[in-house]
Amino acid sequence: MSELITADLVDLDLSAETKDAAARSLAGRMVEAGRVTDLDGFLADVAAREAQMPTGLDGGIGIPHCRSEHVTEPTLAFGRSADGIDFGAPDGPADLVFLIAAPAGADDDHLTILSGLARRLMDPGFTGALRAEADPGAAAALIRGEEVPAAAPEDSATGTPEPADTDAAPEPFRIVAVTSCPTGIAHTYMAAESLEAAARAEGVVLDVETQGSAGFERLDPAVIAAADAVIWAHDVDVREKARFGGKPVVDTGVKAGINRPAELIAEARRKAERGEISRFADGRDEAEAGTGGSAGASGHFGIRLRTYLMSGVSYMVPFVAAGGLLIALSFAIGGYEIASAKSVADHFVWGEAASWAALLNQIGTAAFGFLVPVLAGYIAYGMADRPALVPGFVGGAIALTIDAGFLGGLVAGLLAGAAVMAIQRLKVHPTLRGIMPVLVIPLLASIAVGFLMFIVVGKPIASLQNALTDWLNGLSGSNAVILGVVLGLMMCFDMGGPLNKVAYAFAVGGLADPTPGSLKVMAAVMAAGMVPPLALALATTVRRGLFTATERENGRAAWVLGASFITEGAIPFAAADPLRVIPSVMAGGAVTGALSMAFGCTLRAPHGGVFVVPLIGEPFLYLLAIAAGTAVSTALVVVLKGMRRTPAPAPAEDGSGVTVAA
Repeated sequence: MSELITADLVDLDLSAETKDAAARSLAGRMVEAGRVTDLDGFLADVAAREAQMPTGLDGGIGIPHCRSEHVTEPTLAFGRSADGIDFGAPDGPADLVFLIAAPAGADDDHLTILSGLARRLMDPGFTGALRAEADPGAAAALIRGEEVPAAAPEDSATGTPEPADTDAAPEPFRIVAVTSCPTGIAHTYMAAESLEAAARAEGVVLDVETQGSAGFERLDPAVIAAADAVIWAHDVDVREKARFGGKPVVDTGVKAGINRPAELIAEARRKAERGEISRFADGRDEAEAGTGGSAGASGHFGIRLRTYLMSGVSYMVPFVAAGGLLIALSFAIGGYEIASAKSVADHFVWGEAASWAALLNQIGTAAFGFLVPVLAGYIAYGMADRPALVPGFVGGAIALTIDAGFLGGLVAGLLAGAAVMAIQRLKVHPTLRGIMPVLVIPLLASIAVGFLMFIVVGKPIASLQNALTDWLNGLSGSNAVILGVVLGLMMCFDMGGPLNKVAYAFAVGGLADPTPGSLKVMAAVMAAGMVPPLALALATTVRRGLFTATERENGRAAWVLGASFITEGAIPFAAADPLRVIPSVMAGGAVTGALSMAFGCTLRAPHGGVFVVPLIGEPFLYLLAIAAGTAVSTALVVVLKGMRRTPAPAPAEDGSGVTVAA
């Protein structure tokens, strides 16, 4: 980091009270040093970057930074504040402020500055020395890495310095990872565990952020800053991905994180060695960078499209779950006629069960009212990040207004994301960058999406949605059974993979505008998805000898996973013996899906397994369908595994060397 900072770029008595004032004070020193040509233009670039994501780190550190056409060479300025300045860090104000400036297009230089400085900031000795230093030149030397080494200990007998230890352990390779899947229940955490195990085996320091259904705890910004590389193993868009800007990124699906973690770690090493970095080289948000949230994701358009759609579905599911369960409870308490009750805001009696049923129904209905806007908004968010939320939600609301339903929400989300991505590619003056993601982009994209939904595509989509609804409601007899078979096969083929998620998304989408047909589809999908883990759990119980000790242990856990509708509980068995396990569970899933449709079972909740059986239409027949499919899969697994030929035990010899029959 030599020549990046000199004594005249150090202010040990920084008097600024705000981050803008601090940036202006330090940038003024850069102007005086001839390293910034336009103070206001450069500060506009700093402010635009700061508006996207706070640059405060834990430990009292602020690192405002940007690339700018007004910077002549990579430069670092340092200021020390006695009172502290708020840079948005969770633990409070920063007293150590580093302003990093790089010329436009200087990706490698900027990465070197950020990563090198971040590593040193992890050392309490370094930050402590900066807080104690009284000389600007010495502080600059510390930051450049030129601190004077401590005196070598003297030999007590001769008085001569002892040789320094040259065998210090090398710095470990550091990786931060994010794992996520559409439902955020199983694959998310399985991928995290797999990556952690592989990292331990490779001697790599790895920290994982699991963006699951229970929310997520953000990685410490200092940990991210010190990382050598990033792994994203995700099937929905990584949240707040600008935090990882300027790092080598391995971008892949969540199943790769489960199945080949060592390969991902090796790829991360190679990218770091080659100096490859993400397209957000200076940590800018996607809105400023000019690309969508998943545009940089690896894979062809079909994979990216599925990621966009699954992002919307994953955010919609909690609304469906809460709303569906509330409405189902209201029907259980007050009957189906409770849906036409008067508003509880005007008519509510504390002691009446009907009033409580009406309250639950109306809360659930309110939750359901958000389904299509949330779906559209987060599809757009998956494509183009936060600036796309407004046009996405607006398009989803319009879809409801014109009766375009779930399909309208899908199209509105894709249109909103595409509109924002197109606007982001426009070249704008640096002074406008700060208002682009919060004003200009949402405004222009909302106008475009509104025009397309109201005038161009809305009515055809509404007609298609009505036709699909009529088709589902008209399903009966063999047609319903065939649909149940198809859904059951899809749910069990890859057990949480693409086909499973397509079937699940189809069912959840029907709950956005619930009809008798869509409720039957949801019931069939959940029932079939419970079969694989339940069948393997039963098989490990009735024929223990066909399974390894590890599989028997997994079988005990699979009882709970299957009962909870976590299909992924069967993945360890399928991975170990796919040719026998997968066809077996597909057969059972097809039987269950067909029976559920034939019995006319209905379900308003998108999840819950046996725990929502009291809220299911025809609950006893529903359990019978699950039991039948589980029995079929179990029998097939046992038969197919029992057909494996095992070598006869080798003959033994007695003590005289004579062969004895075993």
